[in-house]
Amino acid sequence: MLKELHISNYVLIDRLDISFSHGFSVLTGETGAGKSIILGALNLLLGGRADAKTISHGQERCVIEGHFELEGYGLEPFFQENELDFDASDTILRREMTSTGKSRAFINDTPVSQTQLKQLGGLLIDIHSQHQNLALGTQSFQLAALDTIAANGSLYERYTKDWNLWTELTKRLEELKNRSQTDASELDYLKFQLDGILSAKLQDGEQEQLEQESELLEHAEDIKRDLYQAWQLLDGEQESAVQLSHQAIQSLRSAARNYPAAQELEERMESCLIELRDIADTASQVQESISFDPARQEYVNERLDLIYSLEKKHHKDSIAQLLEYADSIQTRLKGALNSEDDILELKKQTAKAFDALKQSARDLSASRQKAAKTVEGQISGLLVPLGIPNVRFSIELTDSGNFERSGADCVCFMFSANKSQPMQELSAVASGGEIARVMLCLKSLIANARMLPTVIFDEIDTGVSGAVAQRMAQLMKQMATGSRQVIAITHLPQIAALGESHYKVFKKDDESGTHTSIVMLDDDARIHEIAGMMSGETLSQAALDNAKALIENGR
Repeated sequence: MLKELHISNYVLIDRLDISFSHGFSVLTGETGAGKSIILGALNLLLGGRADAKTISHGQERCVIEGHFELEGYGLEPFFQENELDFDASDTILRREMTSTGKSRAFINDTPVSQTQLKQLGGLLIDIHSQHQNLALGTQSFQLAALDTIAANGSLYERYTKDWNLWTELTKRLEELKNRSQTDASELDYLKFQLDGILSAKLQDGEQEQLEQESELLEHAEDIKRDLYQAWQLLDGEQESAVQLSHQAIQSLRSAARNYPAAQELEERMESCLIELRDIADTASQVQESISFDPARQEYVNERLDLIYSLEKKHHKDSIAQLLEYADSIQTRLKGALNSEDDILELKKQTAKAFDALKQSARDLSASRQKAAKTVEGQISGLLVPLGIPNVRFSIELTDSGNFERSGADCVCFMFSANKSQPMQELSAVASGGEIARVMLCLKSLIANARMLPTVIFDEIDTGVSGAVAQRMAQLMKQMATGSRQVIAITHLPQIAALGESHYKVFKKDDESGTHTSIVMLDDDARIHEIAGMMSGETLSQAALDNAKALIENGR
């Protein structure tokens, strides 16, 4: 249950610190006093969407913190799965938001994601807002409510798993069929492409070698002439570098007889002579090996033209990419040839998954049918004392003919408030007050099924008054037995009088602006608040006596 709520710098709330009690509590206050602001802050604490505009004007940060008692609600697995500290007596949820739009969430001072905070929030508190009355007419809400009351979570989980598998296999089968048809229509073209690449007998690295050879053949005569000239200059018959170097060695050798230091120069020169002769010999050999071969040049150029043509045709940059593309075509052709076998195997898997899905759907539907009978009786029994003595309520479950994520059932809540009126869809014939009463009854069954710690009703009393309102309050009070906490935001004195704890939300003005506050009322203050709800600003003694009587009767 929610023990404490602390809010700072949120909309009109500078600072609010309030402790909540067990059992049935009520919140009252004039329209616009700020009850919705408190609910907005609580929704943010439970993982709702953050909006920097809700930070109080001129403030840098707002903080919302809630303290919860979790003993006996079986929430330990959530904390274990998320590696969070568990404190049954005082679990703290905190949400911080800055004016820059940044938001942070904490559970027991450990940073968590908004998703984790929302998951835990959904296990702690159910806030019934006024717009949810409209959701009562939707099939998704009706199915979800029925599943919750049926406590068929394991069946629904199994169905969802089977549905996901069947959906995935069906999608894969359809894709494989489409791809097979495409491959079959393109088979000849794919073979033509592959033959063109394979017939070229390409070798990785061949293009670079041919390009180098083409360059050599194209300039063979120039290269041969230049190498021959270099050889002649180095070691030709006429005065050459080798001859001159030999003469230099002789001169250095002669000088060394009288100048020993010249011997080192002689030795270095001899090394140079050896290198010059080697260079000359290599140049001579290379120039002799090079010859202009028109036939070879024609072959190389034709080979390169073929490679360039294939690369352009298939939008590739190298032989390696062409070979990789050829491999992909072969794989695709092989797949096309094997597609019939693959399709047959996938059909078997899909059929098997469909059989499992049908069985899961039947089991899920059976659990819903069983729960529907129970819910029909319980809702009808709860609605009679709420001012609908001739109520008829039924839940129609029919086969939708399709397997959707939610199952194969169509659900419709049927309703009639009068003997002479045939049952029709609830949303089509029920008044706003009747919708509110049905929703309250349904919420009471859901709360019992889910073992929710806290349920908050935001003006669920719309469209009702008098004795009916008092009976609605009695039902909410019954929901608050045991360990469940129920908080009702109301404008009706009949409901406010039955609260075991009574909180008033109000606005106050000072020099800094308008601010929202909340206070827990004592007995005298409760009498005045409820009397004001009945008679307005002017409190008559009759109104005070009536308020006191309502409170006493509620007790």
